[in-house]
Amino acid sequence: MSGLVLVTGATGKTGRSLSAQLEANGVPHRAAARSGEPAFDWTRPETWNSALEGVGAIYLVAPPTVDDPYSRMISFLQAAVERGVGRFVFLSMASLPAGAFAHGQVHQWLKDHTGDWAVLGPSAFMQNFTEGSHLATIRQEDTIYSNTGDGRVSFISADDIARAAFVLLTGPGGLNRDFTITGDEPMSYDQVAEQIGRARGRAVTHTRISSEDLVARFIARGLPEATAKVLAFGYEGIVGGAFDWTTEVFRELTGRPATRFQAFAEANAEVWRPGVR
Repeated sequence: MSGLVLVTGATGKTGRSLSAQLEANGVPHRAAARSGEPAFDWTRPETWNSALEGVGAIYLVAPPTVDDPYSRMISFLQAAVERGVGRFVFLSMASLPAGAFAHGQVHQWLKDHTGDWAVLGPSAFMQNFTEGSHLATIRQEDTIYSNTGDGRVSFISADDIARAAFVLLTGPGGLNRDFTITGDEPMSYDQVAEQIGRARGRAVTHTRISSEDLVARFIARGLPEATAKVLAFGYEGIVGGAFDWTTEVFRELTGRPATRFQAFAEANAEVWRPGVR
């Protein structure tokens, strides 16, 4: 691969970690962000060409707070191809195929229009519990709200997702396939709450709510309604066992085992304690 790696979602969970890994390994890269240099804004196409200058590969993350994100992403990808960008690694969702709704639209476009692409389909992020609404309710209410019931999912660390993305962005190209990556231990949200409580030294419960209530919580956080519904739909799949399995893909890509939730909880114990900011 030649040229810079452009990291979209550079201030997000996986983007921050990927940027750090690129920096540590001496890989030239650029953060695609409104505060970046040059500035990049999904809602301002006039900023795209400057951000794409000298870029050879793109790490692509859907912008969660932008209306109609998938059409915007496809327009951006068209501009990138016209500018000669050769490789694309897209962060999608586990069990969401090309041609499906939401992320599946972008997956299908990459499949149809590019010759060097990879799609990462991770299971649920461990960092969902150290950032955003889960963090707030753990600190303030000693609980986690979800619509997942007794369902289990093999949580994966955002740092591990970034490690997989690093390999795909910098290794041999032309893979042209999707990679479903998971942790190695399916867990219910009850078990997650128990492990977080044990790590921080204060019990945490799992409060079961409806998908409608979960959507309302996402919207209250500032997410567009369409994005909130996509996320809630994804969590609904956990109830039916859609994510109660593991893959060896992360180990095959990186040569290392995935982070275990217990290690993650112990490393973040202080984050969940009341009063910490």
